[in-house]
Amino acid sequence: MGEASGGSKVRIHLPPQYLERKRKIEERMSRIKHKVVVMSGKGGVGKSFLASSLALAFQKLGFKTGLMDVDFHGPSAPKMLGIRGMRLVATDEGIEPAIGPLGLKVMSLDFLLPDDDSPVIWRGPIKSTAVMQFITDVNWGDLDYLVIDMPPGTGDEALTVAQELPQVDGAIFVTIPSEVSLLVVGRSIVFAKRVNIRPLGVVENMSGFICPKCGSFYRIFGKSSGREIAEKYGIEFLGEIPLDPRIAECNDAGTPFLLKYPDSDVSKRIIEVALKVKEVVESLSRSS
Repeated sequence: MGEASGGSKVRIHLPPQYLERKRKIEERMSRIKHKVVVMSGKGGVGKSFLASSLALAFQKLGFKTGLMDVDFHGPSAPKMLGIRGMRLVATDEGIEPAIGPLGLKVMSLDFLLPDDDSPVIWRGPIKSTAVMQFITDVNWGDLDYLVIDMPPGTGDEALTVAQELPQVDGAIFVTIPSEVSLLVVGRSIVFAKRVNIRPLGVVENMSGFICPKCGSFYRIFGKSSGREIAEKYGIEFLGEIPLDPRIAECNDAGTPFLLKYPDSDVSKRIIEVALKVKEVVESLSRSS
């Protein structure tokens, strides 16, 4: 409500469909304790692998978890989790998410594509509408964590999540040891702050290679930049995830690496990242 130049008050009437949408969002999201966004400034850093593995790690730790894959132009989470080809079911409660390993709930555009060769040729408004449907029409139920796999960069999907998703706990930023990655991840962190998404921390993927024969650690891509980014922007450094050739093998086979190689160094570090994220978001919840 505002005032006109003559001093009279002006009433702003919001359309019923807008109010109904806001009501549905509040109703759906009120049943989810924590919402964590996974972002990267550029592609090719293993963001979707980290997002899928992090969601699976939460589920493995005993938390009811969902994974919302809004990387529309490269929806790869179902493939990595071994649930490609599953068909979604609509009920009176909404669209039921696919059930992945350990009971993980998953929603991805990949489930809706007619075949492997179908490209997603969408402009911004259509992508924003699709994000809204994932939020309002999917029956996520009661969850401890909802992990949101964002596309690379700071485009329409990120803006829609920032503007429409209530009470996002914050964002995790995935990078690799690279000066270019350092630059673009910095932009993503600044973007998140400007749209009121709290940066939770940085994960450095592909940090180096552990020789399976001698156990030596080699930084193939150069010095670590993840810790440098975290220190520069005053946020948590959540850990380093080393290279492991078996990750690509598992992704191609549709076998979750975290479940096939639970005792690997990669899996142990992903669990450590999940525990650190849990500690950060719970600390923030207590202080708010």
